[in-house]
Amino acid sequence: MEAENSALPRVLGGISPIDPLFVERMQRQGVLDAVNTVAVHGFPLDWNHWQIHEWPEKLAEIRGVTSLPLWVSEVGVSTFGAEEVQEFGLRRTAELLIGRAPRIHWYSLYDLPRAWPATTRHREAEGSSYYRHCYMGLLREDGSPKLAAKHFAAYTPSLGVCQWFHFEDHRLDDAVRHLRDLGVRYLRTGLSWSDSLRPNAEAWFDRQMRALEPFDVTLTFCFTPDSEGIRPDHSSPPRDFALYADFCARMVRRYAG
Repeated sequence: MEAENSALPRVLGGISPIDPLFVERMQRQGVLDAVNTVAVHGFPLDWNHWQIHEWPEKLAEIRGVTSLPLWVSEVGVSTFGAEEVQEFGLRRTAELLIGRAPRIHWYSLYDLPRAWPATTRHREAEGSSYYRHCYMGLLREDGSPKLAAKHFAAYTPSLGVCQWFHFEDHRLDDAVRHLRDLGVRYLRTGLSWSDSLRPNAEAWFDRQMRALEPFDVTLTFCFTPDSEGIRPDHSSPPRDFALYADFCARMVRRYAG
């Protein structure tokens, strides 16, 4: 990526759990020499084994082991139990994180449709934890707002959004409209290496990236094709990292060259 655009910031994918020992290990192995920013994920009201008020301590732990800028590339609260939990979680998250990280991406705008799988997750193994993935949106899958949605604009543009789009996602244009109405400036999303092997992939990628031009986009290159992984699943390391690197380079040239 640096060879294609040396000015483009390179962000270490959000780590979860938030583990300073892991960051130190990556630093010793030279991983942090290849990035400009470290990012973390946190979901203390759903999956993490710590409480929401510990956010400042969690950020301080990472700042204690690296001088790189620190982003929160995913943070959110599900409505799995009650919409009021997300309403509280949004307010408290904003109070704890705004001013402590230059980029904060709320996950997510939309609920994951129940008919779609949560990619890289395992329904049978995770039980009820899996289904929380389907309730993370400010909007339900039909686009209707939840209780927290009416408060979100009070925290933009300091809060951004992380929203993944599926291949030829029918929600794209409505998502852009909602994001603009909410005052969102920063958006994290992805382009899938696996999807790049589909017919008409470039046309879809072009449409997605044109639609997202109003935002400052943090782009994740994700999802290994079944045919290219050590294991036949999207979370597998590739058998040949050169093929993945080639995909990343092509996307940078096309959209950030």
